[in-house]
Amino acid sequence: MFRTAYRITGNAGDAEDVLQTVFLRLLRRGRSSAPLENSEGYLRRAAINAALDVIRSRQADRTVPIPDESLMPTTPARADSFGLRQALGRAMARLKPRPAEIFALRFLEGLSNPQIAHLLGISQVRVAVIVHRTRVQLRNELRPYLGDRS
Repeated sequence: MFRTAYRITGNAGDAEDVLQTVFLRLLRRGRSSAPLENSEGYLRRAAINAALDVIRSRQADRTVPIPDESLMPTTPARADSFGLRQALGRAMARLKPRPAEIFALRFLEGLSNPQIAHLLGISQVRVAVIVHRTRVQLRNELRPYLGDRS
């Protein structure tokens, strides 16, 4: 869960906050409902959603996050990838929840389309369509950072 949250938020402090949020939600859920059937899937999805919430709230507050020193650019290539990572986070925050979740599961967590379909209880075709549309949307938003690589 920490890795998932860290990949989305880009900093360890926010990832730790995401973990606390998820565990609090799980604790509250545990008191009011039956045990989770697919706890790994629930935790992964909850971490993605909470991390996206952190990014969205960061944008709403117009605050500037203090990046981890390990992520600070030291060379032009690293500066370029750092800027791309920040832009990807902002673009993902503008996505609707389901496409953002599926994109994170597919490209940040490395799950296959069939795995995502099973985890979310939707068809593989639906996953493929959402992945395609989300990639097109993100590619358009990130075009200034991608240049000829898009």
